[in-house]
Amino acid sequence: MQTKFLRVQVALPGPFWQPLSYLVPDDSLSVATDPSLQSAWLADWLGWRVRVPFRNQTRIAVVVGVDQDDGVELSKLKPLLVKLDQEPVLNSQDLKFLRWAANYYHEPIGEVVMAALPKRLRDGEPLALPGVMTWQRSALGQSISVDQLSARAHKQRVLWQALSNDQAWSSSQLNASFSGWQPLVKRWVEQGWLAVKEGPCLAHKSLPNPVRHLLNDEQQAAVTSVQASQGFGCFLLDGVTGSGKTEVYLALIEQVLAQGKQVLVLVPEIGLTPQTAARFEAYLQQPVVALHSGLNDQERHCAWQVMRRGEASVLLGTRSALFSPFADLGLCILDEEHDLSFKQQDGFRYSARDLLIRRAHLLNIPVLLGSATPSMESLHNAQTGRYRYLRLSQRAGEAQPPHLSLLDVRGDRLQEGLSNKALGQMREALAAGGQVLVFLNRRGFAPVLLCHSCGWQGACSHCDANLTYHHASDTLKCHHCGFQQPKPKVCPACGSAHFVAMGQGTERLEQFLTIQFPEHTILRIDRDTTRLKGSLAEKVTQARDGEADILIGTQMLAKGHHFPKLTLVVMLDLDQGLFSVDFRGAERMAQLLVQVAGRAGRGTQAGRVLIQTHQPEHPTYQQLLREGYAGFAAQTLGDRQIANLPPFSFQLLVRVEALDSAQAVAFLEAIKALLLAVPVTEPCEVWGPVSAPMAKRQNRWRYQLLLQASSRASLQAWWQAVAAAVYAHPLANRVRWSLDVDPQEMG
Repeated sequence: MQTKFLRVQVALPGPFWQPLSYLVPDDSLSVATDPSLQSAWLADWLGWRVRVPFRNQTRIAVVVGVDQDDGVELSKLKPLLVKLDQEPVLNSQDLKFLRWAANYYHEPIGEVVMAALPKRLRDGEPLALPGVMTWQRSALGQSISVDQLSARAHKQRVLWQALSNDQAWSSSQLNASFSGWQPLVKRWVEQGWLAVKEGPCLAHKSLPNPVRHLLNDEQQAAVTSVQASQGFGCFLLDGVTGSGKTEVYLALIEQVLAQGKQVLVLVPEIGLTPQTAARFEAYLQQPVVALHSGLNDQERHCAWQVMRRGEASVLLGTRSALFSPFADLGLCILDEEHDLSFKQQDGFRYSARDLLIRRAHLLNIPVLLGSATPSMESLHNAQTGRYRYLRLSQRAGEAQPPHLSLLDVRGDRLQEGLSNKALGQMREALAAGGQVLVFLNRRGFAPVLLCHSCGWQGACSHCDANLTYHHASDTLKCHHCGFQQPKPKVCPACGSAHFVAMGQGTERLEQFLTIQFPEHTILRIDRDTTRLKGSLAEKVTQARDGEADILIGTQMLAKGHHFPKLTLVVMLDLDQGLFSVDFRGAERMAQLLVQVAGRAGRGTQAGRVLIQTHQPEHPTYQQLLREGYAGFAAQTLGDRQIANLPPFSFQLLVRVEALDSAQAVAFLEAIKALLLAVPVTEPCEVWGPVSAPMAKRQNRWRYQLLLQASSRASLQAWWQAVAAAVYAHPLANRVRWSLDVDPQEMG
């Protein structure tokens, strides 16, 4: 029987727009021309990890094609070195989805495929995963009571008390509940109080007490609509804050699990995963697997593996969890679908929302998008029939919508950004036993440090931005590139020692409120106070349990959190969203306002929201107060249609960064010339080049070119017509450049 040697196409990370070809090295792996044998051979290689030679190195790659002639002579191809594992890591459906993502976002196939693998597999570690190390009281430890520990060692006593039951604790479980536990556990192991064991990859954990709930009519109607769908369908669940969207998710998940299928749930923030997982486990009475950037490499590998093998049924994760393989996926859910966190802003710039919909379509299963403030794109898709629209118009239970009011502060004396009226209402709310949230979406002590004598400002030497002053560390930090330096003792320009901190940040606000409300507990939640692993979940739990009277926070507190004691929200410095250079600025501001306001009044007490503003007559504010988010969205969609902006058109943004600004502009001008030379059948526009809103970042000058077309197909075809010439341009390798398909930020 005649035979021929076959080549395989592998996805290798790097700037390779097509898979690279390698030969199978062994004569025994040659394949007969018999089609049935070829099919078996093909099935035995697709999706496998292989080790291949590349230049002077060996690299890990994944086979994505077999016996496809790419025009390269066999004599010029290198043989691959070894086939890893005992099974493929990705199946044909996974590969089809990843190829589509690479084509749509014009991203190298290797970068996309590697995004679907845990880091340990990308690094060549074995597919099989060792067990997770756990700690449990030893026989000696069982005899040690908490009273034998120092009464002043509160942290030790709490941790030891938690270890008193028969449960074996893994590092991820300890991280979720305690900070700084490692040295204590290490000492107790050395003392023989704790025993170390190797448990299964997915550590056993005790489930919360069962919690059930009855659906109201609107919730039941939403569940019935999704349940009745046959195959693929995209549903938009538009529910006011506190309307019980999670109850709808749980009812649907329960039905899918009863069919023996798996569910993928995406949430926007890592801080939402522990509380959401606990709530899911209490209702479903089975473990929920979490997958997010807060896990270590082994934990992420474990989550990926158990879902792939069908050893768990529910995966709860952030953006990148959408690439996880499943044994039998039956439902996809994306909570807070409007959230900007679902758009990857560097590297492979994908939209988790859009890719999740595409994945559900390829698998022919339903996908549910939920939000109290849906994006304009999703609302438009619902209006045009692409999505099925579901509405939850009332808060669940007895909770009532919060009352929103504008607080005109023009001419008022402000103390660290707060008016006397706001302070007075805070005192009233606290006296009535309520909890108060002061929202300021700017961390640090002050955004500008100014010399009182000459006007010198602390500016970042690497970015087109001011340095933020952090009082606790007495440092100036750039929130864009990470540069920091000690606060100068004297002004670098004039030698004066008299500095003035201008503007407010959460750190400064905390210091002021501590003086104003000495008898109350204050809890600040922002990126600076939640850097330690598990600290965000710990602080959110404290806030939810009412352990703090006054909360100070940034947008980290805007999404999905339930604070039953919270009765008053004071929002500071929202006006800047009214005058954004980005056409989505007002949409983002309205979503933020409604989401933060939705934290109030979720318990038995009514909620109030005060919006401090210097623009009380602004149409956006007035419309939000008069007609709510629905009225604002209707007006915004009308304006977008007149201006022919998304979702009524489609965009692609070319971003360029360079040490030499002239090179950046020249490269974009060359791309523009190529585009304008392409004949098009539908309206296609190109705007720019222009400097980015932040012209300089990390010592590089930033420019951009915006492409816009009336349809996705036209836009994709327009770029594809010039892509080869762009990549071959002499400046393409001398500047940093990237494509952002469907950009969500113009910065």
